[in-house]
Amino acid sequence: MGEELILVAEDSSDIRQFLEDVVLKPAGYRVRSVGDGMSALTLARELHPDLVITDQHMPSLGGLDLLRRLRADVPHLPIILITSEGSEDLVAQALQAGVSDYLTKPFEGDRMLAAVGRALAEARRGQALQEAQKVTARLERRLSDLEALSLIGRTVTASLDLDQVLTTVVEAAVRLTGAEEGSLLLLDEDSGELYMRAAKNFDQEFVRTFRLRVEDSLAGQVIATGNPIIIDESTPQKIKTSYLVHSLIYVPLRIGGRTIGVLGVDNRSAGRTMTKDEVTAIAAMADYAAIAVENARLYTRSEGERRKLETVLTQTEDGVIVVDPDNRLVLANRTMQEAFGINEGMVGKSMVEAVDDPVLLSLLRGSGEVPHREEITLRDGRTWNAQRTPIPGVGQAIVMQDISYLKALDRIKSEFVTTVSHDLRSPLTAILGYVDLIEKSGPVTEQQADFVRRVRLSVGQITQLISALLDLGRIEAGLDSARENAGLSTLAGYAVEGLRAAAEAKKLTLEVDLPTDLPMVSGVPLRLRQLVANLVENAIRYTPEGGKVSVRAQAAEGQVIVQVSDNGSGIPPADQPYLFDKFFRASNVPAGVPGTGLGLSIVKSIVDSHNGRIWVDSKLGEGSTFTVVLPAAAS
Repeated sequence: MGEELILVAEDSSDIRQFLEDVVLKPAGYRVRSVGDGMSALTLARELHPDLVITDQHMPSLGGLDLLRRLRADVPHLPIILITSEGSEDLVAQALQAGVSDYLTKPFEGDRMLAAVGRALAEARRGQALQEAQKVTARLERRLSDLEALSLIGRTVTASLDLDQVLTTVVEAAVRLTGAEEGSLLLLDEDSGELYMRAAKNFDQEFVRTFRLRVEDSLAGQVIATGNPIIIDESTPQKIKTSYLVHSLIYVPLRIGGRTIGVLGVDNRSAGRTMTKDEVTAIAAMADYAAIAVENARLYTRSEGERRKLETVLTQTEDGVIVVDPDNRLVLANRTMQEAFGINEGMVGKSMVEAVDDPVLLSLLRGSGEVPHREEITLRDGRTWNAQRTPIPGVGQAIVMQDISYLKALDRIKSEFVTTVSHDLRSPLTAILGYVDLIEKSGPVTEQQADFVRRVRLSVGQITQLISALLDLGRIEAGLDSARENAGLSTLAGYAVEGLRAAAEAKKLTLEVDLPTDLPMVSGVPLRLRQLVANLVENAIRYTPEGGKVSVRAQAAEGQVIVQVSDNGSGIPPADQPYLFDKFFRASNVPAGVPGTGLGLSIVKSIVDSHNGRIWVDSKLGEGSTFTVVLPAAAS
């Protein structure tokens, strides 16, 4: 109170003076007064008073008529009617017209002040209620926007149907803005034209054939600038050169910094405006639409790649199995299904249920990130080379190649070599016999003695080669079937002692660490001793004078590990993958160092026949370490 403006309309100057000077101003109100109804109506429209006090009987415009006309202009303006009449009919008309209070002359000042206070308080409550209703309407509108955005968000995440998602976006945009039409235009980068991908309230034939050049169009302007456009009632424009729109919103669809399309709503008829809040809501929907378009593009591309990969895996002759980290079947191509009798219904189930091959299951149970290989013989006699490869984030894959023909070739070659080697023994024995007879048959010259020595040396080398070939053939053929539990430390010790003289001849330091409490190894003692002997002999042969050769053994996790190290010249990295191949010798072997290239092949065959593993770690100029891991015998 104290700031409100009260307009008094009363033809009696005495009553006006009484209300103004005695009642209202002393109470702190600002007051303007007039003596006729028309003046009161004009002044009320100019000053916007907080309350009007009007007499019923006034010149030019009576109180009730003034009340009705003011109510039409300002519905919530409080008005107090004063009159010298006290008829019930007048009271009824006043209440029907919306009077705030009704006083009969004469009245006391306190009564008028009480009526004014009540009317202003009621007006304040009405204004507060009106503001609350406006806030509620805005909140309801905001809630509706959020529900629409939530619906679109769920649609985008739950559906890969691009038509459904984009249609939902356009319909929600039209519903939120109360627009008459909505459209979603995408840019055809090849032609530089916009085409209509989804629409609301457009003719389907128009949608299907619609094409718009980017240049000289509102949508093209949005594409070029990446900024939204809003048209209101003050700037109606021709759109698509076919009809006039009175209000319109265009917002860009943006992905990765580039604009791929436009989402728009418009009104052809006048009377509907677009607001900035609606631009914000539609921009959020446009973002969802852009995400849906990008998701669809990525899905289409990934699905195409998946189909290509599936076709490759299905058509390849190699067998492929992919399992997840829990060894559940993810994929098995046709070759693998036929080899192990896997049906498509096994996808998602444990490999133990899908296959019953112990070697394959053992390979899958392998640990670590290092690929591992095994040979698997199927029931039909074919032999497959299987390699397990860990795949981070997926699980692991088994790739198998049919090596039956290679095994057959290798067997034929081994049989041929064994046969030839065996057949060469007799001629070589005869040659050595005749060489011995030459020396016994009489004196020979010095040159003849040199020739005899060279023949005997060459025959010895050939005999050594033949013995190695026969050993290799026997091992690969699996003829060493007499196995027993043997102490590897003892066998390795015998092998080292047999070569100690050769090491001392080159002034090499021979370090030996062979604990006697190592677990036993199940195998052929002769071959196990040969394994260590070949490795130590190689180390001595390729280590320069004054060097060092170490032989160590230890037990770990049910295995016996033997390591033979030297500080020789090392093996070139390019040669290391072929080191265990037959007749292969490293490219940096010094001239004059004898060898057949079979020693390490024999070692590898012995290790394989004892279900072990062997590998080499070597650096040029620093030396090499050969590591052999053999399973310990059962207690």
